[in-house]
Amino acid sequence: MSTSQEQKSSLTKQIAVTAILLAICIVSQFLKNLSVYITGPIINLCLILAVMLAGRMWAIILAVITPLTAYLIAASPVMTAVPGIIPLIMLGNIVLVLLAAFFFKPAISDRRPLFSPRSIVAAIICCVGKALVMGLTISLWLLPTFIPAESPLRGKMSVFQMTFSVTQLITAAIGFVYFFIIWKPLKKALSSDN
Repeated sequence: MSTSQEQKSSLTKQIAVTAILLAICIVSQFLKNLSVYITGPIINLCLILAVMLAGRMWAIILAVITPLTAYLIAASPVMTAVPGIIPLIMLGNIVLVLLAAFFFKPAISDRRPLFSPRSIVAAIICCVGKALVMGLTISLWLLPTFIPAESPLRGKMSVFQMTFSVTQLITAAIGFVYFFIIWKPLKKALSSDN
């Protein structure tokens, strides 16, 4: 196979993987009203898998698209009232993607064991990074600044602030637990298809 054919094949694979992960994210977003603890971990898992299977650029694309699809499928009242949340969710997702690429992509490329004390610490750093960015930008700045004092949403401010900080930490951590569980069998299944 020539280099250009290999590049086309690789690009096709990256697009296909990203499309499949996006489809999984969209399906999970229909469950958002049941619990953020269903949707959030699935979205975070898909972002991590996108890094590992398709690459950082495609994972960033997924990180940008998923908040838009969430808004279109099941926008929460706070997202509708303060749409500036959307780009900040994108930013939090991108931080998770970049940290996962930094910490985990080299280990996977070098075929090192994925689950180790080092990888647990790295996963915690990734989760804290995402939660910190979203907590500082959304919970501590955007919501208090842009939800008017007379708005009925002010009464739920503490819930919103928890959702865009601590809940983000928890759902990212669950996403990493899922990743650690499924990575080895998934990689084995994918390599047996080739």
